[in-house]
Amino acid sequence: MGDFPLALASIPIMFLWQADLRPESAKRDRLALALVLLSVVLVSLLVNQGRASDNQRLFNNAVIRVQHLHQLAAKMINDFEDSLLPEERRQLSKIFPLSFCNSDYIEAPTGKDETQKSSMLKLLRISFRLIGSWELPSQTLSGTVSNSLTVGNPNQITEKLADLKMGISVLIKGCLDGQPNMDDNDSLPLPFEDFYLTKGENNLRESFRLLACFKTDMHKAETYLRVANCRRSLDSNCTL
Repeated sequence: MGDFPLALASIPIMFLWQADLRPESAKRDRLALALVLLSVVLVSLLVNQGRASDNQRLFNNAVIRVQHLHQLAAKMINDFEDSLLPEERRQLSKIFPLSFCNSDYIEAPTGKDETQKSSMLKLLRISFRLIGSWELPSQTLSGTVSNSLTVGNPNQITEKLADLKMGISVLIKGCLDGQPNMDDNDSLPLPFEDFYLTKGENNLRESFRLLACFKTDMHKAETYLRVANCRRSLDSNCTL
């Protein structure tokens, strides 16, 4: 009985001690939850940064590849012109501005202003079609520049075009971000798909047209991919 008051006195002390523990435990739980959430956010940021870095690398590779093709096309037509007589060169320079390229069927911006206003996805799709339109005709280039020692193996152009087309396809899928591709024109063949296949063999005029159209289309693709890359950075000053 003598210990009874002491036992009663200890009850409030134990209650207060447990009450002090409960806030501390809840505080630790909240801290642990906050750390978990922070970890999730950090992982998400790292994943997004990784994807952005991969996407930027793909864009940079695409621009470098199309620049190389444009430079190659320019070198090929320069070598071809150098092999002509002065009169032949003058006649051909008058012909090409009135000539037709198969890519004229591809709906594309008509000037710098329209190009700069176009969306990244639209520019990627146009570039995809331009590059794809040369996968078969590029095989004819080997006969046109077979005597040129400065452009390397012309047959490799077809492989370079195929690689670039595949890269642009990946960029388009990334731009869609899982959304269905509503533009079926990406996979549609152009009218007169074999337009260039009979050219470049014996006819001087048609050989020149083949090379001139190739250079023009590579220049267009380079322009569109550069602006698309600029669009990705949300830079409103994507000047040409």
